[in-house]
Amino acid sequence: MNEGLTVAQFFELWPLFRDAALTGALAGALLGLLGVYVVLRRLVFLSAAVSQIAGLGIALAMYLGLHAPALGGPTVGATALTLLALVFILRGRPANRDALLGGVWLLGAAGTLAVAARIPHELTDIDTLLFGSAVAVVPADFTRVLVLTAVIGAIHLAGWRGFVAATLDPDGARVRRLPVRLLDITLYVTLALALSICTRVIGALPTFAFSVLPAIAALRLAPRVSVALVLTPALGAVCGFGGYLLAAVVDLPVGATQTLVGVALAGLATLTPRR
Repeated sequence: MNEGLTVAQFFELWPLFRDAALTGALAGALLGLLGVYVVLRRLVFLSAAVSQIAGLGIALAMYLGLHAPALGGPTVGATALTLLALVFILRGRPANRDALLGGVWLLGAAGTLAVAARIPHELTDIDTLLFGSAVAVVPADFTRVLVLTAVIGAIHLAGWRGFVAATLDPDGARVRRLPVRLLDITLYVTLALALSICTRVIGALPTFAFSVLPAIAALRLAPRVSVALVLTPALGAVCGFGGYLLAAVVDLPVGATQTLVGVALAGLATLTPRR
């Protein structure tokens, strides 16, 4: 059995781990914030399906890049397929949505593995996009997630009252003449961008976990949605950074450990009595 690092050794080697650890914290904070709306709107399985289909977009981009590099890189592939899947799901009949989500999830999972079989020399990258990796984050990825977090965070900070109103009481929001349709489109587009880019950088498993588990914990602990919107980015950052640190200490896969930290936080919050 391999031995992990001590906490002191982790911080002694901080320049080596900095980009990956901070990227995990940023992704956890951003997806945690958006996760409040995912949970309140009961879009948990939408988040799972979109994360998987983003993985397929990345795999397809890798495959096509072998033959036609000008078509764009993995980030373009993930974003394009994610937006397409989101439109397909949301335009379907609500009664059929569960079936659509199941089909999209299966297409993403099976399609990614099928495409991966055609690009065996990229198998490590495919494994990374599915489960996350301790060594996959480069400075450019960190910068990409930092900018994404700043832009989407600013949008949601400026319009949080509208997003909350359109989520909790869309009919009442329309009576108050709020642009509910525009708010919904903005929410879904920012969610798609966050899911696709974070899947590209940290993997589908932790991306899905960050978009659900911190929000479950925050909504359980917070007395109001406005408080949950403040609490959940902090919990998401704990999952991202704390999971990375724990993975280094106990020598476990990063994406799985980050997910398990989120499960633990959500579980503890669920067991906490409501005031």
